[in-house]
Amino acid sequence: MSHRILLVDDEPDILEFVRYNLLKEGYEVFTACNGAQALETAAACRPHLILLDRMMPVMDGAETCRAIRRDPQLKETMVVFLSALGEEEQQLTGFDVGADDYLTKPIRMKLLVSRVKAILNRIDAQSDAAPAASGPTIDRERYTVHCDGREIALPRKEFALLELLSSSPGKLVSREEIYAKIWGTQVVVGDRTIDVHIRKLRQKIGEQRITTVKGVGYRYEP
Repeated sequence: MSHRILLVDDEPDILEFVRYNLLKEGYEVFTACNGAQALETAAACRPHLILLDRMMPVMDGAETCRAIRRDPQLKETMVVFLSALGEEEQQLTGFDVGADDYLTKPIRMKLLVSRVKAILNRIDAQSDAAPAASGPTIDRERYTVHCDGREIALPRKEFALLELLSSSPGKLVSREEIYAKIWGTQVVVGDRTIDVHIRKLRQKIGEQRITTVKGVGYRYEP
C-alpha cells in the first residue's frame, strides 16, 4: 500500500528535504506552503498523514488543524505537528486542536522517518483489524434498536428486556431478576410471559443474540 503524506511548511528547504527522504521510503508525497493551500491539497489527495508546521502565513498550523478536524472527508487522516515551537504549552495547544502527535524541530531525519512509519503502521493495523460484530444499537429516547442496518421499533417491555440483558453481555440474568426489574414485584404475570417476550425479541434482533439457560434465565451474546 502506498501511503499518501502531505507536508505543510513555509520553508522550501525543509519541504524539499523531508519530501526527498519520504519519497525514498516509497511514500506518495504532496506539499503545501501554507494552511489554506494545505486544505485544498488535502481535499484533493485525501492523505493518510499530514505533517504540519505551526508558524505559517495565511493560515497557521493550529487554525489549519481545526479546519481539518471539521472536514468529515478527512476524519481518518492523522495530523502530526512538526514545529520549532517545542514548549509544553505549545504542544498542549497542538493536541487541543486535534493533533495526533507533536514532533519538535530540529529532528533527525532517521527519527522522523521512524515515527512516520510507526504512525502509518498504526493506521494499517486499524484498517486491517477484523470489524467487530455489530450488535444492536439501542436508542433509549426513541425506544428503537438499529440492527444490521435496520431500525426496529420495540414495545416498551421488549425494549426494557433487551436493555436489561444487553447491559451485562455474557452474564446470566435470572428469570426472577427479569420479573422484578421489568414487571416489578407487585405485578403478577404468567410463567410464559418472559418466554413470549424473548421469542419476539429473537425474531427481531436475531436468534443468536439471546441464549436460554433452561429453568434459570437468559444470557445476551454480544
